[in-house]
Amino acid sequence: MSASQPPRTADVPTLLVKIFGKDRPGITAGLFDTLASYSVDVIDIEQVVTRGRIVLCALITAPGSGAEGALRATVHTWTESLKLQAEIISGIGDNRPRGSGRSHVTVLGNPLTAESTAAIAACITATGGNIDRIFRLAKYPVTAVEFAVSGVETEPLRTALATEGAEIGVDVAVVSAGLHRRAQRLVVMDVDSTLIQDEVIELFAAHAGCEAEVAEVTSRAMRGELDFEQSLHARVALLAGLDESVVEKVRAEIRLTPGARTLIRTLKRLGYQVGVVSGGFTQVTDALQEQLGLDFAAANTLEILDGKLTGRVVGEIVDRAGKARLLRRFADEAGVPLAQTVAIGDGANDLDMLNAAGLGVAFNAKPVVRKAAHTAVNVPFLDTVLYLLGITREEVETADGGDGH
Repeated sequence: MSASQPPRTADVPTLLVKIFGKDRPGITAGLFDTLASYSVDVIDIEQVVTRGRIVLCALITAPGSGAEGALRATVHTWTESLKLQAEIISGIGDNRPRGSGRSHVTVLGNPLTAESTAAIAACITATGGNIDRIFRLAKYPVTAVEFAVSGVETEPLRTALATEGAEIGVDVAVVSAGLHRRAQRLVVMDVDSTLIQDEVIELFAAHAGCEAEVAEVTSRAMRGELDFEQSLHARVALLAGLDESVVEKVRAEIRLTPGARTLIRTLKRLGYQVGVVSGGFTQVTDALQEQLGLDFAAANTLEILDGKLTGRVVGEIVDRAGKARLLRRFADEAGVPLAQTVAIGDGANDLDMLNAAGLGVAFNAKPVVRKAAHTAVNVPFLDTVLYLLGITREEVETADGGDGH
């Protein structure tokens, strides 16, 4: 048999050896040391430890020369000596091949209830999918669980689970499985009410005494009721005459969204590139880029003449279409395929960007945005997006140097 050909186990007699009980160091080594004297081959191994209880499964070739009885007796004697339990099941061949169409389903709950978990599992089954593995990604600040699913294509599974998740109040993300999930990615996010808790233009408006007027126009624009560019010019015009010293005051007032630093720091330490696109202003995004070590940043620019805001913006307008255009530009500059990009946003002017990205995440978004995005996160912690990428809380804390949330 050449090295490129996998061993054939379809017709080989096999034994499934299952060990369970109180976990302690040395159980795995002890089991395989016990099996070694019977010259068996290991086909598959699966081990899970939950609250100090171990379940260890080993699929092995059956021993030759009628030694199966002796192997069974030896394994049971060994497990009894450790106050463990064993189950050994005879069969033929390897595990059943996984079905075509493989996806990772990430479920975020705060809390994650048995009822909602049952609903998600039932929905997967109803689409024709099979749950191959379940793994907890995080228990803080939310419970995040990942299902490895096969037997159904990603898009219909995503559609079904998005509807189910919305009905039961849990966030569900579905991405296709494959090596691309571990490849380098580009993450681009909106700024106002996503990376930060504030709407920047409203901070400027507060200093101009026109906060209520600007807030109303902003709300209508974010709901998709007004053209963004027109609303931008109307709101900026209200800022005419403000002293440029207000820029530093606004920068000082900005509040990062909880988990924002952890998200960016973790992504950067894992080799991802991170950028922001904003319908706000470069006077703020440039400072955020320097402060957070962002790779890319783009926004509108307030015109300042003779130390005063003129009430106009200059340069390329970053609107709904502009955000998608900038996502593509950043991806090209980063050398990352568009399918490997992640976009995060909350408003209607983020929709083109969310749809253009490989994964579009609606973060505490307006209903129209949640409905249109690939997935939604409805908890106030930006770093929960990491779990949608298959990054565990332990990996977050390791990459973050133990700094936590």
